[in-house]
Amino acid sequence: MNMNWLKVIIAAVIEVFWVIGLKHAYDFWTWTGTVIAIIISFYLMIMAGKKLPVGTVYAVFVGLGTTGTTFADIVFFGEPFQMVKILLIAILLTGVIGLKLVTKDNIKEGAES
Repeated sequence: MNMNWLKVIIAAVIEVFWVIGLKHAYDFWTWTGTVIAIIISFYLMIMAGKKLPVGTVYAVFVGLGTTGTTFADIVFFGEPFQMVKILLIAILLTGVIGLKLVTKDNIKEGAES
């Protein structure tokens, strides 16, 4: 795995925190943390998108973020566990992984390519 895909994965993990923050932030500091997480997450995704196919980067970012957010809701916030939800996330991840596998990592030297 190259460093650009690692940026996408880290951005998706941080996305889980800012999505949770959007729902649970209640004061200046929690909102500040949420905004900082948004900035870092999107910065990493944008930097990876400069070197990797942007459509695939976005699909992986959203797919991993959705999965992480759903699991965090179940584990930390008491959202009811539903097998159909897990099945749909598995289908989503299968599509994201498939998209990643069929996309060539044509690392570009600059954004002009």
